[in-house]
Amino acid sequence: MTIGVYGLGRFGSFFSSVLSRGGAEVIAYSRSAHSSPENVALKNEDEVLSADYLFFCVSISSFEEVLKKVGSRIGPETVVLDTCSVKTYPAKWMRANLPENVYKIATHPMFGPDSGRDGVKGLPIVMCPISLKDERYERIREYFISLGLNVLEMSERKHDEEAAYSQGVTHFVGRVLNEMGMKPTEIATNGYKSLMTIVDQTCNDPLQLFYDLQRFNPYAKEMRLSLQVAIEKILNRLAEEEDRF
Repeated sequence: MTIGVYGLGRFGSFFSSVLSRGGAEVIAYSRSAHSSPENVALKNEDEVLSADYLFFCVSISSFEEVLKKVGSRIGPETVVLDTCSVKTYPAKWMRANLPENVYKIATHPMFGPDSGRDGVKGLPIVMCPISLKDERYERIREYFISLGLNVLEMSERKHDEEAAYSQGVTHFVGRVLNEMGMKPTEIATNGYKSLMTIVDQTCNDPLQLFYDLQRFNPYAKEMRLSLQVAIEKILNRLAEEEDRF
């Protein structure tokens, strides 16, 4: 089995390295100059587009344009998977820009170079079937399991609804704390250290990922409004308490 990785940015480089640990031949192509991880071979674009399984590791905001550019050149037997952190829009783009006979799966590895630095065993990866499940779906699902990943299967809508209130909140809070200039301190409590871990994990990612998570998740605006209401409630309670003294 050959696995192609299209895009060797920070996540693509890390994920291709993870995929190579399961025994498959992993090949990669990058639109910009990047070195490949160990056990991952750099190939030309057409070779990667014809792999048995093709993972697109590009930004959410560029994914639709990439599909429009290369969709007609993807091998007829190739299974196409995205790795975007939202699922509704990427799945819609795959349906619209790939031939109907191309097998499609939406995925979201719920980890990255920071959270997976000590290994990915037990970490979740979401699979949202676009094409009807068959042996191709089960083959890559079993491959994920062989890597020690915890495979979660759900609809695109359910993924985005839950992600808005988990990953979306985490990235939003991380960016807010970073904007406040939060720094390590020698009197830090464990709780404060946990907050700094959130800052490190979210702000090591490109800022574009944060914007894309908020823009392309249909439930992100609702999450931000809920967060704003909750903050205002706490501030109002504090103001009421202060007025008592």
